[in-house]
Amino acid sequence: MGSRLPEAVVIDRGAGVGASRGGSRQWPVLLLLVPAAAVLIAFVVVPLFLVLRDSFSVASFYGKTTSATTLQNYSQVFQSAYWDVFRHSLVVAAENTAICVAVGYCIAFTIVTQPARRQPVLILLLIIPFWTDFMVRTFTWINLLSDQGAIAGILKATGVSNGQLNLIPSTTAVFLGLLYAFLPTAVLPIFAALRNADLTLLEAAEDLGCGRLNLHRRVVMPLALPGLLASALLIFVPTMGVYVITVLLGGGKQLLIGNLLETVYLEFQNIPFGAALSIVMVAVMLLALAVAAASTRLYRRRLA
Repeated sequence: MGSRLPEAVVIDRGAGVGASRGGSRQWPVLLLLVPAAAVLIAFVVVPLFLVLRDSFSVASFYGKTTSATTLQNYSQVFQSAYWDVFRHSLVVAAENTAICVAVGYCIAFTIVTQPARRQPVLILLLIIPFWTDFMVRTFTWINLLSDQGAIAGILKATGVSNGQLNLIPSTTAVFLGLLYAFLPTAVLPIFAALRNADLTLLEAAEDLGCGRLNLHRRVVMPLALPGLLASALLIFVPTMGVYVITVLLGGGKQLLIGNLLETVYLEFQNIPFGAALSIVMVAVMLLALAVAAASTRLYRRRLA
């Protein structure tokens, strides 16, 4: 009995030393997180807090914030004129997300089924046009879709039409511009998800008699689900804040939230009301994220 007691003591001391070493090893990891946390707090949390504070402020004669507080800014947001802009923005963002994800899924699946040596080249060809300025690319679409543009000239030369497209400005031109702007955002997450998946499952499903439609519905789409969700979120949220495309390609006839914010902040110079609009937009986006997460969980349960 006496010989066992020192041995137990030694074991306990070793465990204590190991625990202390494990705790000391966590400090370098925590220190590495400090710069990222500082940037997040400085550029996300603090500005959002300032906007939230301004949203409860009473506007001065010149539209600046004052020390007085009110809820009138939020009640004004839900007036019919402004709420119609929110609803229209949600519809446009949902439609653009569906189109971009569908087209991006097809492109990503085509790229991932190519030989490995071709895939980087195809991804590079997809990204190269986006190395230029966003405004330049948008003005290029104006030239392409105008009645004197290249597309109208080709259609007139081939006899398909008389060269009158009437697409600038139009809703069709807006959706073409949105698709062009967000397509790489849709393709890259889906491609990353499918590239890390076991594509031999496709061959196994085809050998078992799975058709093309069921192959994508029951095999490929579950594998690409993380990428599909990431693409949808990365497209839906920024689409609501877009304002350049709707102005240049749509003529500013159908405003999105981004156009409304630009008008309130820069033209009306009403900072408190603009801050309230921004907070409501953030709340709507967070609600969309929650709905997307719940839909994903429900879809995974159905597959299980």
